[in-house]
Amino acid sequence: MILEHTFGIVTRPKDEWKDIHDNLKSPFGMLFSHTSILALIPAICWYIGTTQTGWTVGDGDPVRLTTDSALTISILFYLAMLFGVLGLGAVIDWMAQTYGAESTLSKGIAVATYTATPLFLAGVFGLYPIVWLDLILGLAAASASAYLLVTGVPIIMDIPKAQGLVFSAALMAVGLVGIVGMMVVTIILWDMGAAPVFVS
Repeated sequence: MILEHTFGIVTRPKDEWKDIHDNLKSPFGMLFSHTSILALIPAICWYIGTTQTGWTVGDGDPVRLTTDSALTISILFYLAMLFGVLGLGAVIDWMAQTYGAESTLSKGIAVATYTATPLFLAGVFGLYPIVWLDLILGLAAASASAYLLVTGVPIIMDIPKAQGLVFSAALMAVGLVGIVGMMVVTIILWDMGAAPVFVS
């Protein structure tokens, strides 16, 4: 079922993690039925927000991107989200044995996919980009994702909560390194011609 567990993971995470554990799909089944659809929310909303609404700095006029520039950036953003979830899922599977878990790629991608759900859903606020509001909402979504990670890892990986907490902390560190890596890739892509072009 498409988008199965999407709202349950946000409203009743512990029960939903148990259901996900008992009904694991194939890794690419999760990517195509969940991640690929939810990743469209921030990509499309930020495209609309940056080309139609724009954002203001101080009392100045709204700043907007050209449609061609925003389209290129949105496509790259979408692909980065998909590869980010896939990569993090593979790292989770690889690291699991260190914490006494018997993992599979499906389990790793399940944790990465469903943990990212609040971040994907928060992408809807890109329709009207207000920098301070989006920072607050982004922080709230990141906090919700961290909570989902801490509650989900022990359930999906069948390990005690104490080990799950340490595993989750290690995964958060990996996620932060991944964000820095994406920033570096962004700079390289901008240098290769995918830099934002503003409406004059």
